[in-house]
Parts: sequence; structure tokens; C-alpha cells
Amino acid sequence: MNFSYFEIIMLICFGFSWPFALMKTLRTKRVEGKSFLFMYLVAIGYVAGISHKFSNDKDFVIFLYMINLILVCSDIIASHYYSSKNKKRQLEVNVQINEQ
Repeated sequence: MNFSYFEIIMLICFGFSWPFALMKTLRTKRVEGKSFLFMYLVAIGYVAGISHKFSNDKDFVIFLYMINLILVCSDIIASHYYSSKNKKRQLEVNVQINEQ
């Protein structure tokens, strides 16, 4: 088992950050300012980390990658959901304004 303490610290720090981002999305139901590109790139990075762990360094750190990936994907799903819902709501408001 050859793992890096720095890798573990990085994943734990990110792991504590993602729940706050997800909770904010769920609480406010607003996604303005969120970068989907950033979230997708982070998810791809976690997939790459998981792939590396499976192919080279099979150790418990893979579970940290998986937890982080689940959190990021949850935030992506919630953000897409609220983004489409907010766009639909905005279209309805615009239609109502135009009808008046």
C-alpha cells in the first residue's frame, strides 16, 4: 500500500467543500455563477484518479475519490435541474409580461 498523505489531505479538503456547494444549491435553488464546465472538469479529474487507483495503486484512497465524485455529480445534477426549472419559470414570467 503506497499512498500519499498529501493526496489524502487534498481529497478530504475537497470532500468537505462539495457538501457546502451542494447544500447551497439545494437551499437556494439558484445556480447563477456556477460553472458547469468547472464541475465537469473536476468530475473528469476524479474519474481519472479512480482509474489510476484501480490500475496502479489499489488502496483505500479510492473511496475518497468515489465520495468526492458522488458529491460533484450530485451537485451537477441538482444544478442542471434548477437551471432548467429557473429558465422555464423565467419564460413563463416573460410570457405573462408580454400578454399584459
